Amino acid sequence: MKEGIHPAYRDVCFVDLSNGFKFVTRSCAQTKESIDMEDGRKLPLFKLETTSESHPFYTGTQKSVDALGGRVEKFRNKFARVGIKK
Repeated sequence: MKEGIHPAYRDVCFVDLSNGFKFVTRSCAQTKESIDMEDGRKLPLFKLETTSESHPFYTGTQKSVDALGGRVEKFRNKFARVGIKK
């Protein structure tokens, strides 16, 4: 492998702003803040809007449009009475 082309990975704490969920992983994300962890380490802090703990797809609260009838089906039901008159 070539020297000097790979990013400098380090432990970074990611925090979900919607529910406070924290996880630590190796990353090269640039941060301006830091956080003191429960085990005494001081890690860079990266704030996220959503994670797998709060995203509807992963939590099972996502609604599917097709399961609720779909757009075309809703349109046909709404305008079923208004048809072409012969």
